[in-house]
Amino acid sequence: MCNKTLEKRKETYTTLSGEISIEADERLDDLCKDGLMLIQKPDIFCFGMDAVLLSTFAKAGKSNKVLDLCTGNGVIPILMQSKNKDTSYVGLEIQEVSANLAARNVSINNLDDKIQIIKGDLKEAAQILGDASFNVVTVNPPYKKANSGIVNPDSSKAIARHEVLCDIDDVCQAASRCLKSKGHLFMVHRPDRLIDIIMAMKKAHIEPKRIRMVHPYVDKEANMVLIEGIKGANSYMIVEKPLIVYEKSDGKNGIYTTELLEMYGMTGKVDK
Repeated sequence: MCNKTLEKRKETYTTLSGEISIEADERLDDLCKDGLMLIQKPDIFCFGMDAVLLSTFAKAGKSNKVLDLCTGNGVIPILMQSKNKDTSYVGLEIQEVSANLAARNVSINNLDDKIQIIKGDLKEAAQILGDASFNVVTVNPPYKKANSGIVNPDSSKAIARHEVLCDIDDVCQAASRCLKSKGHLFMVHRPDRLIDIIMAMKKAHIEPKRIRMVHPYVDKEANMVLIEGIKGANSYMIVEKPLIVYEKSDGKNGIYTTELLEMYGMTGKVDK
């Protein structure tokens, strides 16, 4: 996904809902797609390839209602709506600073009539938003177990990366309660957690139906997994061909594969 930081030429942007200020500790990125922009706080957390791949892997039909759990700065619903114009989105985020940022990102793109951002705990998602209210749930959850690896001393980053406030069981249970029967869950995660993910999905009555491994290079092991599940479906799963991100490296730069270029309309080289 092409995204580049725009030169900061002015302090505020005028939108349909009013003026949006870009603060000194923020940057404005051009997503290179349909004129979409995203305000990011580099000191807190910036979206990565995982969010972009999930927004492409996930599917939503016309007039569907989509819930994005752990929405962060709102990048997933913002990207998804660009290919699903007649779909409505809700982004749920527990951290106030991220929820406020997501709401501003919705407004700066004039998408307030398409995307609603709500601050709340995903463990209370069904109480906040209603049981069986959505056709699709997307989620890019914290990847690491709470007691694994080095936990970032910054609480915002720790919450985004480690299962501090929710774990994979919480995520799947929340998705199941919010999904209608036969509704779809789309998730991006790490391959080393795949067994945990499948067990959590089945425990929540969501049947894993489609998996795609993502490899940085054709000769490297997978470092991401995209998975789709359907609530109340029968047991049957397809493992799709691997998605390879980069061609062979030439020095510092990685060159996106043709598939990635076609998916995102990108050309040329980008930094790894």
